[in-house]
Amino acid sequence: MILAPSMLAADFGNLQRDVEMVNQSQADWFHIDIMDGVFVPNISYGMPVLDAINKHTQKPLDVHLMIVDPDRYISTFKKLGSEILTVHYEACTHLHRTVQAIKNEGMKAGVALNPHTPVLVLEDIIQDIDLVLLMSVNPGFGGQSFIENTYKKIRQTKELIAKANSKALIEVDGGVSDKNAKQLVDAGADALVAGSFVFNSENPIETIKRLKNS
Repeated sequence: MILAPSMLAADFGNLQRDVEMVNQSQADWFHIDIMDGVFVPNISYGMPVLDAINKHTQKPLDVHLMIVDPDRYISTFKKLGSEILTVHYEACTHLHRTVQAIKNEGMKAGVALNPHTPVLVLEDIIQDIDLVLLMSVNPGFGGQSFIENTYKKIRQTKELIAKANSKALIEVDGGVSDKNAKQLVDAGADALVAGSFVFNSENPIETIKRLKNS
């Protein structure tokens, strides 16, 4: 199982310290949420902070764009070190074109679905993408409760991937903890994003280890 701590939950006053902690831990990726205050009702960090994080990371940057019109910034996110770039199905008018633009920059392309969006909308693009990100909370704010319907969506996504012979990974973001990590992996999730549960714990490195071994 791939574990991607969400840097949105890190201590911004000690960002380098928290980046180093993730480097030293058993985590696999850095999950970076970019929010514009339009697509979601919150604004997170922008390009300079991502640039600062990238200077210290030793693991892949898994960048999740919760923004309208993501096409404008695809090449910028490549320059800032993104290895995986995920856009929202709900934010893309021409999703296939957006996915191709991400891949043309040499990044892996992910597509995120909000909790209310059915998995079937990906039927015609599942073969072209590297990652499906299932939101297990409503996007925009950390620390929300996990939406139980996510297990069903994971299984549906797994079926869609198998049917299309796609190599896409399934990532789950929101409300992930040691209470549901094993169930999520058992349902078919390949990657888990954990924010508050990691960074608000007394010993984040130990918490990451526990999640990885759950």
